[in-house]
Amino acid sequence: MRGLAGFPIIFAGQEARREIVMFLDQQEPADETRAERVERLSRRAFIFGGAGVVSAVAFWGLRRTTVAAARPLGPDEGPAQVTVVEFSATGEKTGTVTVPRVIKSDAEWKHQLPEASYWVTRHADTERPFTGAYWNLEERGLFRCICCNLALFSSATKFDSGTGWPSFWQPIAPENVVDRVDGSLMVVRTAVNCRLCDAHLGHVFNDGPAPTGLRYCMNSVAMKFVKLG
Repeated sequence: MRGLAGFPIIFAGQEARREIVMFLDQQEPADETRAERVERLSRRAFIFGGAGVVSAVAFWGLRRTTVAAARPLGPDEGPAQVTVVEFSATGEKTGTVTVPRVIKSDAEWKHQLPEASYWVTRHADTERPFTGAYWNLEERGLFRCICCNLALFSSATKFDSGTGWPSFWQPIAPENVVDRVDGSLMVVRTAVNCRLCDAHLGHVFNDGPAPTGLRYCMNSVAMKFVKLG
């Protein structure tokens, strides 16, 4: 039997499931033996259990097909120009500028970047926790994009999240990052990319500290740290 919108009976609601149980009960013979009753109850459990499995598979497939994975833009996608905030080597804001977006072929990025950085920034991979260079770094400085050198985060907003990835409660400038819906797993997340070159940096979550309540969970290999004196 099928429920609403073509889903198995587990999605049909409590009332529909009750009706199904009543129907099955009506099929019980008056002279049914104990062994026959056990077999019938086992068959009923199989019907509902099987429906649950099918429902879970259908629901998982639906999520996978309706929410796409976040990925960096291709050379022929996205805006030709972007507006970003620039910072000096001493960490001071120097101004807001509109510049051409940094666009390179996949082969060019692969040649330019270390292997781990290439897979994370250009193919939205994730480094293993507690393995990156910056998750427990406590020095004062700026975190710039490994691909284009755009300033992304300041050590002033870095905190220990206990996750094994470098975490910040806000970017150095909201103009310098862009959020994207990421459906690569069975939960919908918010991916964070570099505004200038669209490198994948990590994800942002709503479980960070005050004053923003945000946790920008970044990959170390997507950034390079520039120490401030």
